[in-house]
Amino acid sequence: MLIRKIADEVLTSGKIYDNLHTLTKTVGGRINGSPQTYKAEAWAQKALQEAGAERVYLQQCAIPHWVRGGKAEVKMIVNNKETALNALALGNSVGTSSAGINASVILINSFAELEQRKNEIKGKIVFYNYKFNPKFIQTFRAYGDAVRYRGGGASRAAQYGAVGMLVRSMTESTDNNPHTGAMTYNDSFPKIPALAIGLWDADKLAWAIQQNKSVHIFIKSNAHTLPDTVGYNVIGEITGSEFADQFITVGGHLDSWDPAEGAEDDGAGCVHSIEVLRVLKAVGYKPRHTLRIVLFTDEENRGSGAAKYVAEARAKNEKHVFALESDAGGFTPRSFGVSLSNERLEKLRSWIPLLQEYGVYEFSLGGGGADVTPLNEILGTPVGELIPDSQRYFDYHHAPSDVFENINKRELELGAINMAALIYLVDKYGL
Repeated sequence: MLIRKIADEVLTSGKIYDNLHTLTKTVGGRINGSPQTYKAEAWAQKALQEAGAERVYLQQCAIPHWVRGGKAEVKMIVNNKETALNALALGNSVGTSSAGINASVILINSFAELEQRKNEIKGKIVFYNYKFNPKFIQTFRAYGDAVRYRGGGASRAAQYGAVGMLVRSMTESTDNNPHTGAMTYNDSFPKIPALAIGLWDADKLAWAIQQNKSVHIFIKSNAHTLPDTVGYNVIGEITGSEFADQFITVGGHLDSWDPAEGAEDDGAGCVHSIEVLRVLKAVGYKPRHTLRIVLFTDEENRGSGAAKYVAEARAKNEKHVFALESDAGGFTPRSFGVSLSNERLEKLRSWIPLLQEYGVYEFSLGGGGADVTPLNEILGTPVGELIPDSQRYFDYHHAPSDVFENINKRELELGAINMAALIYLVDKYGL
């Protein structure tokens, strides 16, 4: 059985763990427009060539260029006593003046409370302390529920005169690491600095506000946005033996946030995708359709790479058979989420006995990942995403702890096995 050969090859001769080590340790965090962006693109081209791609090329697009400007300074001031808080500026946030901002802080636990207390906001720093809902077993649901405070909280506070925004980090971790990530401004309101703080400090700040009538926050940040720059999707192909003009896409995103190395998000997805090509080549399988490995640029911010990929596919009138993404970490694989017809879903589910040995026990309707979803929305392409166990993902997501040392080699390899197996089944038997 070819899937057994795939598994044996990855588990005994796989390159995935070494590839991730090289990406994280020689390139590091890969925020848009940084020198690491272009080092990563060069690494990706070489890795795809070494994996056996017959053709490797770049797809250019404009990407946003936000600069953190060094470590932000955030202090809590109670009764003239200052306590430093562990904070990171949010992506796309403006900075402060060189003097910083010193203002009283108001604790807001929800947008509903913000509306109720809107007359108290003017001139203050709003601190959103909305917590992950622990009742959601799938932690991505908790993230989706809470991330609106990171994404849109600054402008909603600025609407009522706030001069700054702090947000409880998007995690339920048991450490004090702050978690960055993208936010957006509503141009109808002033742009105010926006930062995330670690959970210990969030709890400390909330307690201080509840115990004291007057708590001040000092913020100093050099974050700023430069004009758009150039980024590239890195693409490697094996030409199909029967349907060279029909494409199966497998991908992850090459960019990451800058506090750490982007190991889980999304170095794992990049090396998963490269390993799919490498292992199919290593076991002697020749794809019937053209296999494209795409390492997308700019997933974390504007999605420019995904937009460019689908726009070019539409302009060339390409036929895309299936697209698969890995952007949920390198943990133990559990299932695939897919966006396709019920008839196709049932065909995928008939393959579950072939995958169960390697950890996948379900195909669920809905999913695809940010970079391949546009293929579904614009071209109608069936898409899917690897869904690993999610319980630890948001311990590391966008945080200083997202480093190679927190990757488990065996779990990472199992993800590649299941992705390669699914691509083989789709390519050989169709949807």
